[in-house]
Amino acid sequence: MKSYAAVDLGASSGRVMVGRVGPDSLELTEAHRFPNRPVRVPEGLRWDVLGLYGGVLDGLRAAGRVDSVGIDSWAVDYGLLDGDGALLGNPVHYRDARTEGIAEKVWASVPAPELYAATGLQYAPFNTLYQLVAARGSSQLAHAERLLLMPDLLTYWLTGEQGTELTNASTTQLIDPRTREWSYDIAARLGVDLDLFAPLRQPGDPAGLLRAEVLEETGLEGPVPVTAVGSHDTASAVAAVPASGERFAYICTGTWSLAGLELSAPVLTEESRLANFTNELGLDGTVRYLRNIMGLWLLQECVRAWGDPDLGGLLLDAAKVPALRSVVDAGDAAFLAPGRMPERIAEACRASGQPVPGSPGEITRCILDSLALAHRKAVRDAQRLAGHPVDVVHVVGGGTRNALLCQLTADACGLPVIAGPTEAAALGNVLVQARAHGLVGDLAGMRGLLTRTQPLTRYEPQGDTARWREAQSRLAGA
Repeated sequence: MKSYAAVDLGASSGRVMVGRVGPDSLELTEAHRFPNRPVRVPEGLRWDVLGLYGGVLDGLRAAGRVDSVGIDSWAVDYGLLDGDGALLGNPVHYRDARTEGIAEKVWASVPAPELYAATGLQYAPFNTLYQLVAARGSSQLAHAERLLLMPDLLTYWLTGEQGTELTNASTTQLIDPRTREWSYDIAARLGVDLDLFAPLRQPGDPAGLLRAEVLEETGLEGPVPVTAVGSHDTASAVAAVPASGERFAYICTGTWSLAGLELSAPVLTEESRLANFTNELGLDGTVRYLRNIMGLWLLQECVRAWGDPDLGGLLLDAAKVPALRSVVDAGDAAFLAPGRMPERIAEACRASGQPVPGSPGEITRCILDSLALAHRKAVRDAQRLAGHPVDVVHVVGGGTRNALLCQLTADACGLPVIAGPTEAAALGNVLVQARAHGLVGDLAGMRGLLTRTQPLTRYEPQGDTARWREAQSRLAGA
């Protein structure tokens, strides 16, 4: 048995998990969990990256002796360093408004179809490419000598070594998914200096050793290596999908729902672009072909507005509400910003001529029905666009705790849903570290170990899928 610390940073919280791995065993325990609270300052919405780093150090201290450390986080955001390696201000949050209207400026130089054909990335206003174009002319970018994506920035602080892990780099809209290298043509045409980025790393590559100061602060005994993992949390989560064979879809649930397929090559057609599917890179030459859906962010914001009521009670109330009474487009950018979420959902229902949900239970049911409907559309669209049929949907991440959402997703998709593991990103993180140390084999071997060791719940579809088809048509015509 060996022990691995998985630093798993989400948009609302961070955690340090300890995985113990043996030839036929995999155990995961939580060492430390800490909040991730963005801060609004006069210049905009920023990440409290020093608070996050402090949480990581506290977590490593609580983890005790480990054989390696790996870090995964959300995508697209970055920190800028000066020539001395010092951070130039707090990293900008992807929900900051600075990228409003930037996409149109980018498309004036590189038309959207051409950009998609070169990078395979769906349009999202916060993609790193748009952030960099928005930052053009700023003092920080003018003085920057290095750009590090969030997990690479924290790895640098732990080790003193700089690199750019590939799965996260693939979310920048500056990687060619066919070559798995930088798209120099796109960068040049848009004035992005790729020399800002540190050399690319692959999942499993060594990323340095914990610095002496880190060892002293955490009480760990060195040397402790840091291993590059699938540092985009979705890449780690998909690596931990306990699937057998290739005929599966996945939904990584949490603040976002990432719904799609695992493929051997990107899908770069114009039809795929118009359907807003993305081609992000995964382990072992795979492509994560998926659509971003707003996810449980909708419910998280409502719960916050309601004063953090008991979630179990909310779900019980939601289960009593008639199915598909009111639905909204869970991918609508109108729900991207924080604040007033219950009112905004009610307003969207009113504008589309549907019954307006009023109580927390009714709004919760509207959200869950809408998410299941979005999951259905993404899974069906992905199969059609990729020519890749599936027999089962795997749901991993925080949404696996929501039995109502899992059952509704099975009902909507008309396919069995296998829910689990909940801490998929941390488990994928751990398994890549273990594989780098020779304890597990290929991706199929990793997934087989997960299937044998992790609790999974199966949901069979119930009811008539025609009502979901009707609801989808109703929403499309609204």
